[in-house]
Amino acid sequence: MSDGVDVQYAVETDGVPTVEDIRRWATAALLPANAQAELTVRIVDANEGATLNRDYRGKDGATNVLAFPAGLPADAGVELLGDVVICAPVVAAQAAARGKTAAAHWAHLVVHGILHLQGFNHLEETQAARMETQEVDILGRLGYSNPYETGDPVADEGSNPPQ
Repeated sequence: MSDGVDVQYAVETDGVPTVEDIRRWATAALLPANAQAELTVRIVDANEGATLNRDYRGKDGATNVLAFPAGLPADAGVELLGDVVICAPVVAAQAAARGKTAAAHWAHLVVHGILHLQGFNHLEETQAARMETQEVDILGRLGYSNPYETGDPVADEGSNPPQ
């Protein structure tokens, strides 16, 4: 349900996807159990991205995607998954450097972040394989090729959920 996906733009730049595209990608990444959940995807500039990365991960510089799972108990009465923050200038630079279309990279990062909100991770090899399988399946249904075929990881060190 795309109505449950709030999209916020904290950056004004060409090349950011539309609200409709972000909602479509995010909705496609929701597991059936979370189909009615609410979440936010926030598009930020390098300053906000760097601040969040420093404050929540202790790392310098902006990163591509950060996921902030809500972690609410099941009996909270609210189906809130959390927030995904994507840094627009990092996405643009990565897409250009990797020879990918901007849309394909944006879709991958949105899907990647939404999977993190649902408990997927890539800290260990088996976790990474499970998450990549989900990403490839979802992206395929959206009409995008397998981003891992070229050895192009979406995850830089910032895509793990902050602890």
